Amino acid sequence: MDDLSPQEWLVAPNPDNPALTREVQGVDHTGAAVATRVPVERPLTLFLNGQEIVTMMTIGDRPECLAVGYLLNQNMLARTDVIDRIEVDPELDVVVVRTPARTNYEEKLRRRTLTSGCAQGTLFGNMLERFEDIALDPDAELRTSWLYALSRKINQRPSLYLTAGAIHGCVLCERDVPLVYMEDVGRHNAIDKIAGWMHLNGVGPRGKLFYTTGRLTSEMVIKCVQMEIPILISRSGFTAWGVELAQQAGLTLIGRAKGRRFVCVSGAQRIRFDADPNERVAEGANRKGAREEE
Repeated sequence: MDDLSPQEWLVAPNPDNPALTREVQGVDHTGAAVATRVPVERPLTLFLNGQEIVTMMTIGDRPECLAVGYLLNQNMLARTDVIDRIEVDPELDVVVVRTPARTNYEEKLRRRTLTSGCAQGTLFGNMLERFEDIALDPDAELRTSWLYALSRKINQRPSLYLTAGAIHGCVLCERDVPLVYMEDVGRHNAIDKIAGWMHLNGVGPRGKLFYTTGRLTSEMVIKCVQMEIPILISRSGFTAWGVELAQQAGLTLIGRAKGRRFVCVSGAQRIRFDADPNERVAEGANRKGAREEE
């Protein structure tokens, strides 16, 4: 790694965007009338050239990143493929990715797996296509001081989650610096948005860490490995198959990361314990854990 400090928050949530949330009326536990904001869900139908691939439920921001990341993580686009253009029609809720090479995924589209992700994620064809061929960087490291700093910065960052709840976030990081923070109703959408952003901006996986607020399921592990990012961190817990796949791939998998506590179930050799886990650091009330505690 070089000595240049990466820039924080190249992409960050925009909770003030009126298109991403809506106010609804209700009553609280005392029967009093309340108004609360909730995230929107809208369909987005993805085409690759002339073929309809899938309709995704999404909050609607960054459709180009979502489309490209989805196709990459489904192995319908390769990192070396050329993209001619991306067309978005907000009135029809359609995004079209066009490539000079002909594509035909009819057989793959017939073989699909509904994942455990909220908003019903889908994997087409062979879920582990390319998985066994990927070699993650054995020299990557995670310092616990970086982990603690990232948790604090991410949890205090203004976000749709803090504004409206019912949403997942994924963050691309380098050392203790959060670079790109994407949110969506499904964590699979959020990770695809980051994969698409990396591809469209020519950003590689070297030196990168990945943080998510959601569960560490098989789908999250598979996508992180396909993105060739060797370290995956979550505030939440694990599934058994997620752990098994992480161990198979040599992925550093860390869950239940809250405050200065965490559990690593795979790839612990990459962790450098350089901070005192018993040192108390105030995170403030405006944090994501506060909503969970309520």
